[in-house]
Amino acid sequence: NVRMAQELKRNRFTGPGTPGTQPGTGTPGHSTTPGRTTPHSMRGMPTPDRPIGGSTTPGRMGGSTTPGRVTGSTTPGRMSGSTTPGRGPPRSNIKSRSVLRSTPGHGTPGHDTPGRGTPKRTPKRPAESLVFKEDVQRHTVHTLVFRSLKRTHDMFLYDQWAPLPHSEEERVARKNYKLLSEYGNVKDMAAPVTIRKEKSVPLGPPSTGGQELVAVTNNTNNNTDKQVAINNNNKVVTLASRRAPLPKPQWHPPWKLMRVISGHLGWVRCLDVDHTNDWFVTGSADRTIKIWDTASGTLKLSLTGHISTVRGVAVSDRHPYLFSCGEDKQVKCWDLEQNKVIRHYHGHLSAVYALSVHPTLDILCSVGRDAACRVWDMRTKACIHTLTGHTNTVSDVKTQATEPQIITSSHDCTVRLWDIVAGKTRATLTNHKKSIRSLVLHPTQCTFGSASADNIKQWKCPEGEFIQNLPGHNAILNTLALNADGVLVSGADNGTIHFWDWKTGYNFQRFQSQVQPGSLDSEAGLFAMKFDHSGSRLITCEADKTIKVYKEDETALEEPINWKPDLMRKRY
Repeated sequence: NVRMAQELKRNRFTGPGTPGTQPGTGTPGHSTTPGRTTPHSMRGMPTPDRPIGGSTTPGRMGGSTTPGRVTGSTTPGRMSGSTTPGRGPPRSNIKSRSVLRSTPGHGTPGHDTPGRGTPKRTPKRPAESLVFKEDVQRHTVHTLVFRSLKRTHDMFLYDQWAPLPHSEEERVARKNYKLLSEYGNVKDMAAPVTIRKEKSVPLGPPSTGGQELVAVTNNTNNNTDKQVAINNNNKVVTLASRRAPLPKPQWHPPWKLMRVISGHLGWVRCLDVDHTNDWFVTGSADRTIKIWDTASGTLKLSLTGHISTVRGVAVSDRHPYLFSCGEDKQVKCWDLEQNKVIRHYHGHLSAVYALSVHPTLDILCSVGRDAACRVWDMRTKACIHTLTGHTNTVSDVKTQATEPQIITSSHDCTVRLWDIVAGKTRATLTNHKKSIRSLVLHPTQCTFGSASADNIKQWKCPEGEFIQNLPGHNAILNTLALNADGVLVSGADNGTIHFWDWKTGYNFQRFQSQVQPGSLDSEAGLFAMKFDHSGSRLITCEADKTIKVYKEDETALEEPINWKPDLMRKRY
């Protein structure tokens, strides 16, 4: 007892803040009087205020489960470390108690003996060990820049993307391929000059040492044949220049009005002639399609089905089919044996202005305001190609058996030649300065013509080489027609009709179309025209709701042609 009293006297006034104790308490984990602690050496020993086996006084005990002020208890009340509602420990104590070792099922956390003893005191980690300090080595700007440069150099050191060095063989092969692809059409055009010796002609008197001349023949395809001589000093002397003779125009009999056919109730916009030459078909703004007899001009059949102006008709040469298109975005196929529509071709986004049937293939081409040319399979109604490239309304389309098989004209002032297999543009002709409204194919030659408000131009297939320009018809040209005799006819929006010689461009006749009685003079406009298959009848569709038929004047006598060609022909 004396020893116990001395130890109590020695350790009684340790007070709060002692290491291993909580603020305001004595022994950690025990509910004791503030400022009193229990030394470790007296744990488990009987004291005056702590009997052996633990205190049974409510509220002052350690490791007890009796309600009251307990530590590590799970019963409600004022306690520390409890998870049940009540006054729990301060927020600052939660972190410090998390380091205590807790054994499931025991009273006080950190005890090895269930329900008894004082929790084992865990030493705190020094504050210095919880702070991660890293010394940052400071470098000069020069060192940092050098390291950045080195890092960049390492990044771009490898050159996998760099082109491989080419050998001399590859360079020569690439040069030859470029020569053939870009200059293959022109690199062999100029034939070499062949020198052949003919009779020597002395120049000057013999006393002065006359020079002999050698004739030179220039084997080129130019229209001018230059006579060149080479003297003894290998100097070229031009003797004379002879131009190839220009072709003279062929005389054509004048044309006159033969018949006027009335029957439509609106503008007659399009027509086509059957391959048998027995009848022809017209489409009008009154939404009807009419079939007429070629010889007598009588009406044979009327077809209704379009809900807007009929802008294009085409008769198939190999099928009993008639195709029509209009401003209602529809393309129809009519069976002439049953006189009804059997197919519709859907796909155009706006009005359809023209169509053409391929002469040898079962395909149909249609163009319109959607700036596209659509190629249709005639039987399956499938759209084979949508030929795009024009930037404005496509006004006309023509098809032929030879290349280019599809030719289109547009209001964007261009003519396009199409590759029907690849579905791409083969050539684009940009010579016109105004919108192009009509195309015409020559029936026997590989040439075609295009009509614009500025000029009529002739082109050569298949590459679209410019042939000549036909100026003089100063109006908005809506249509062209051409027969096998070389007579080209152009019809304008103001009712004027001009007849041209296709070979020379000589305008041998022109006149004004007469409107039918009761019509306005402003209705004297031509929308379409075409020769029949004999070439002796010209059928026109006009704005006065009539169809006019013209023929050659058999009583006309051949007269001398007063033709003065333009020697300085411009290459438009």
